[in-house]
Amino acid sequence: MDRIKIVGGGKLTGTIPISGAKNAALPLLIASLLTADRLTLKNVPNLADVNLLVRILRNHGVDLAVDGKRADGASHLGETFHLTARDIVDTTAPYEMVSRMRASFWVLGPLIARMRQAKVSLPGGCAIGTRPVDLHLQGLKALGAEIDIDRGYVLAKAPKGLRGARIIFPKVSVGATHNVLLAAALAKGETVIENAAREPEVGDVADCLVKMGVRIDGIGTSTLRIQGKDRLEGAVHTVLPDRIEAGTFAMAVAATGGDVLLQGARGIDLTTALEALRQTGTDVTEVEGGLRIVRNGNGLLPISIETQPFPGFPTDLQAQLMALMTRAQGTSVIRETIFENRFMHVQELARLGADIQLHGDTATIKGVKALQGAPVMATDLRASVSLVIAALTADGETTINRVYHLDRGFERLEEKLSRCGANIERISAS
Repeated sequence: MDRIKIVGGGKLTGTIPISGAKNAALPLLIASLLTADRLTLKNVPNLADVNLLVRILRNHGVDLAVDGKRADGASHLGETFHLTARDIVDTTAPYEMVSRMRASFWVLGPLIARMRQAKVSLPGGCAIGTRPVDLHLQGLKALGAEIDIDRGYVLAKAPKGLRGARIIFPKVSVGATHNVLLAAALAKGETVIENAAREPEVGDVADCLVKMGVRIDGIGTSTLRIQGKDRLEGAVHTVLPDRIEAGTFAMAVAATGGDVLLQGARGIDLTTALEALRQTGTDVTEVEGGLRIVRNGNGLLPISIETQPFPGFPTDLQAQLMALMTRAQGTSVIRETIFENRFMHVQELARLGADIQLHGDTATIKGVKALQGAPVMATDLRASVSLVIAALTADGETTINRVYHLDRGFERLEEKLSRCGANIERISAS
């Protein structure tokens, strides 16, 4: 199993290209199931989650051709995928695939909408009841799908096709919004989704569906109106930049000091996170071509935030901010309101010398003068990159184990950081 070794203490200086957003690329890939025509997606990141989803889509009958990186110096522009689902040959998404990535459950909506039936495994570790998958099923039932649960699988059918409906989510769910939005694209009549997720990645998927022939009003708001079509056309769409990757690197620069241009990053997608960074004393400037992050020797100021659905502070940047605040001059408070059990990185940060106390959904972080390198273990995608940030500031050497989590969501992480001066290398398993 691969490990990453980091020797901390250096500043980051240079340019980091921001890849396409994983959280948009995944539902956009799934949108290929909605049409028999070719869907071309540009700026697709090369990630483990993308590769796994491609396997699932191929199992359904999607043909894929891939163009490589551009040769004109635009290194932040990823691969181009040409996807064609002319014939859906299998409407089953098996457990061995879906259990490895929760987003793969989103094939349910498009399969019901186009093929009028689907058998999709429940995501790994998901219990029906209060879990967010309930919202997916409630929304699809409102569109006319008949749904049963049998031996860990969702069995869904809509013999007469889906019909538009008004769906009011009791709480914001990005996944349920994606699933219902994709299904509504082929439903008869108008679908209204209220309390829809407003994340930029949802808007990116909606923009792509518009190119495929769907009329959607309210993109970027909490109310989406979708006029379903009998048939969708092919389209060409570019995946938006990854705001979580951009925010992660911004916090790495703030933690270590230095001056880095985040090439391709969009400030409009990170308003709350960038304001939090400015409150720490970090300079954040929107410039032509991206965002410039600068911190030259000034101490970090403590802050207090709570995670919220967009446009609030992203839960996917909570662990990274916590790593940053371990070096602040004072006490910071972070409240996690989106996901339970999302403080698993705390114990690993403590191994590096962080002073963090947990009280339910709230973490209190007392800044320390120095962190010390040590062996640590990644517990999930965002937690793993928080350990990278902490290790970059720590004295001595840190070894991060189980880095396959990083490969799920960060493209060429070591290369991007090392080009800006980080002493970081991957140690491949023998």
